[in-house]
Amino acid sequence: MITSLNDRITLNNGTKIPGLGLGVFQIPDADTAAVVSAGIKAGYRLIDTAQIYGNETGTGAGIRQGLAATGLKREDLFITSKLWNNHLTYDQTITAFNDSLTKLGLDYLDLYLIHWPGDHAFKDAYLALQDLYHAGKIKAIGVSNFDIHHLEELAEFAEVTPVLNQVESHPRLNQAALREYAATKDIKIQAWSPLMQGQILKEPTLQAIAAKHQKSVAQVILRWDIQREVLLVVKSVHPERMASNAAVFDFSLTAAEMAQIDALNQNFRVGPNPDQFDF
Repeated sequence: MITSLNDRITLNNGTKIPGLGLGVFQIPDADTAAVVSAGIKAGYRLIDTAQIYGNETGTGAGIRQGLAATGLKREDLFITSKLWNNHLTYDQTITAFNDSLTKLGLDYLDLYLIHWPGDHAFKDAYLALQDLYHAGKIKAIGVSNFDIHHLEELAEFAEVTPVLNQVESHPRLNQAALREYAATKDIKIQAWSPLMQGQILKEPTLQAIAAKHQKSVAQVILRWDIQREVLLVVKSVHPERMASNAAVFDFSLTAAEMAQIDALNQNFRVGPNPDQFDF
């Protein structure tokens, strides 16, 4: 279990990933550099973007600014991007990856994910990711928004097991079955929208637990994930919120409190259902 922003979790190929990172979903490209730079200066070492976000150029600029301001080296950071695999061929996937790398201004990515499974549309794309991985262009490869049956389909042909599966996960969608299955394959779960896009911050059970610990509901939810050993990507554009989201290492939830939060599950999504979403 991580105890700071600097702590890393070892993935199934030996790569080490920070347990809590900064996401840049829905941040305009022109604003992203300042957000990413502020995040690096605030201690975040994992930066998560995606092709479809349209802000890889700004993310790259923010990485360079953050490195210059802190004296860190590129290898001190962990950079993730994602392929918008709109039924892409092998060659189209290679082209899309190289375009992301160019926009980011990087020589390699630490992690590259297939963003959505689509309608059984990921085989050619994943084969391309495997070759990019073997070529050293990517330190680790994985998937996003895959359910159990998608992972089973992937396992039929994959030579490289994905290191993680980034999925929507929060107290209303705790993904218990998916987490249990992924654990049997040594695939980590990383949560996007862990705060349910703010929709759960007034939930009475969470408010009561937060009051007891003199923490915010957001901090309680992030702590719950950390104690479940779920990796996290949290979006924030404000430095004070970045600091607040990182202030989750000085308290612990009891087993009873963890169970109370687990019981809030309703299998409710704020994002698309992977079985119904095909670009």
